[in-house]
Amino acid sequence: MCRSAGVAWGNNAMQKVTSYCCWRRFVVLRSLSSAIPISGSPVSHTPSRSVTASAADEFSADVERIYRILRKFHSRPPKLDLALRDSGVSLRPGLLERVIGRCGDAGALAFRFFSWASRCPDLPPSPAARRAMVRVLSKMRHFGAAWALVDEIRRETPDLLTPDLFVGLIRRFAAARMVAKAVEVLDEMPNYGCEADEHAFGCLLDALCKNGSVKEAASLFQDLKEKYPPNLKHFTSLLYGWCKLGKLMEAKFVLVQMKNAGFEPDVVVFNTLLGGFAAAGKIEDGYELLKEMERKGCKPNVVSYTTLIQALCSRDRMDEAMRMFVEMRHNNCAADAVMYATLISGFCRSGKIDRGYEFLDKMVEQGFRPDSSAYFHFFAAYEKKDRLEECFELMSRMSNAGCLPDLGIYNIVIRLVCKLGELKQAIAIWNEMEASGISPGLDTFVIMVHGLVEHGSLVEACTYFKDMVGRGLLTTPQYGILKDLLNGLLRAEKLELAKEVWGCIVNNGCDLNVFAWTIWIHALFSKKHVKEACSYCLDMLDAGLMPQPDTFAKLMKGLKKLYNRQIAAEITEKVRKMAEERHITFKMYKRRGVRDLEEKAKAKVKAQRKRKKEKSRRQRFSHRQGRGPSSQLDPDTEESHTP
Repeated sequence: MCRSAGVAWGNNAMQKVTSYCCWRRFVVLRSLSSAIPISGSPVSHTPSRSVTASAADEFSADVERIYRILRKFHSRPPKLDLALRDSGVSLRPGLLERVIGRCGDAGALAFRFFSWASRCPDLPPSPAARRAMVRVLSKMRHFGAAWALVDEIRRETPDLLTPDLFVGLIRRFAAARMVAKAVEVLDEMPNYGCEADEHAFGCLLDALCKNGSVKEAASLFQDLKEKYPPNLKHFTSLLYGWCKLGKLMEAKFVLVQMKNAGFEPDVVVFNTLLGGFAAAGKIEDGYELLKEMERKGCKPNVVSYTTLIQALCSRDRMDEAMRMFVEMRHNNCAADAVMYATLISGFCRSGKIDRGYEFLDKMVEQGFRPDSSAYFHFFAAYEKKDRLEECFELMSRMSNAGCLPDLGIYNIVIRLVCKLGELKQAIAIWNEMEASGISPGLDTFVIMVHGLVEHGSLVEACTYFKDMVGRGLLTTPQYGILKDLLNGLLRAEKLELAKEVWGCIVNNGCDLNVFAWTIWIHALFSKKHVKEACSYCLDMLDAGLMPQPDTFAKLMKGLKKLYNRQIAAEITEKVRKMAEERHITFKMYKRRGVRDLEEKAKAKVKAQRKRKKEKSRRQRFSHRQGRGPSSQLDPDTEESHTP
């Protein structure tokens, strides 16, 4: 028994050592790949290109230095100003734009450096830097600041305002489901010297349809027919929107409208409809549409076949997907890189990783260079099987092929390393990712914080969480990770650290709604911090947010036990006034809170009984297994021991 346990421990230790060696080999290969030209790519020896490369390297060093300073001091503005002044980096044309790009999704870092650079009189931000900052702010949904920058550009360099800038704002408003604001941008374009032409209107329809506001887009399309004559792109956008929502009847009606307007469907329209059938699981209808395309003289292209093959792969119908692939080849339609990546995805998802590698090799044979999206599916398959060593080996293979991992691959590897409890290795991979110029996104931070909380590294989890908030990535609270972190801190009796985390969220301007406050207040109450919970409830009320009925009932119950009538009266009075403003009966509000608490208590008791029964059933089953034939005494053995 001891020997087998020792062997198992030795195997695990060897796997960890091998994984670490693979990781170090990948890091070395990655550092070399930045210095060695990618094999197969032509190397130019012209002086102009070498000068440009050396200038870019010099530029990159300054960008990285500024980025590290922003990361370190972003939450302390006075120290940030001092560190930037003492950095030895001189502002010059192009630097600001590069730093904004380096910050990636961390818009708060980019805005802090932009604000600091704006105060330097020698070199004010260029129009290109202002446009880049408008895009960053609109992506962060800080639309007021974005509009202020647009107004600043209009005052100083109005000729540099382009329609693309306003189209970007339209798309961001549409992504935030702020339809009226998106339309307002289109209306305001003439006031800024840009014509609101058919292209801008088409982009508005496209943005609304892609973000689920198809009904509003269809209404807008009908209302503005006279001003913007319909074209094929407008109909295609509406068709895509209805297909994405799975409303095929409305999509077919758009098709009829398009024909009535004198437009014949082209291959893009047919492919959009194919996507609708595929998303709805109507593969047979998709087959019929392919035949109809051929009858009408519209030959299906590689996108047509890829759309159906993607649907088949997602449903683990790989045999049919391969038949479709063969049919495509017989019809003299050549596969592209997306098609090969789709088949790789399907085989990896179904657990046939070796078949995926076969198509990766075929992809290379056909002259396509696999990018990180093609390799991503292998990492996803390895993650399901907890095969970390293979992930590191694949990273090394990617580096050899001149393809470096992207953020999605790093997210998978960090999540797997955290799952296996190798937290130091996870931090090392994180540092390598940032050193290679890839900025972590919101998902990356959530993965890291969740992994650290799960394994009890709460102080490190708080550090990463605060960094995420400071970079401006937590525009709206991620309720799952927020709940896990706060409850973990309070379970470990780290009340002050939990307060620090909450203060970081509040002070950095995150959009705190009722659900976020409820998570914090309930977490405090569940760990017997009733007075603190009531104090934050008052802060919530001062912010104009009304607590949920069960939260109010829970706090009143806790204060009653503490005989604290003063705080109870203060909360009650504020809630009563807020209920009147919202035309809610306070008596009904109280009753609903008590009822909700009772229902939750019953559900909790029921769940406990269910768990107890399940545990008892498992114990009885294991007991019966222990008394099976294999454990019974052999009669001969029993007889031999009889005196």
